[in-house]
Amino acid sequence: MGNIKENLNYLGLKLPEVSTPGGSYVSVNIRENIAYIAIQFPILNGDYFYQGRLGNEITTEQGYKAMELCALNVLAQVENKVGFNKIVGLNHIDIYFQSGANWDDSPIVANGASDLFVKVLEEKGQHSRAIFGVEKLPRNFSVGLTATLTIKKEV
Repeated sequence: MGNIKENLNYLGLKLPEVSTPGGSYVSVNIRENIAYIAIQFPILNGDYFYQGRLGNEITTEQGYKAMELCALNVLAQVENKVGFNKIVGLNHIDIYFQSGANWDDSPIVANGASDLFVKVLEEKGQHSRAIFGVEKLPRNFSVGLTATLTIKKEV
């Protein structure tokens, strides 16, 4: 494929508006050449989506889509605060989800973010990940996503 913006266009994806932090923190924190992206939720241009518990109100397929949206929000934050041209690579993602008692498809839902990062960032999108089931997420979101990236150092 091509560069990140071309890949987004090819996939028919647009970056959402960047959301602002809901508390006393920054959405992107840069230390040396590592960018830490604060938790991103399935928010599209200020509207909340995929609220509820996976396996109850939210299907596994919807969870996958919710994680794609979280990943797009990560990319929007990176483009806005860092710039795609400075990405060396995605390091690690942490995935958070709330589910019903008998639901156990978190790897499938997590792939919503992982697949999108690899399609858009290509080899720079390879990453490690961890998946955490939590009791409650803010605004009853079904999923959330944090990420760390290595970026080019300023010279």
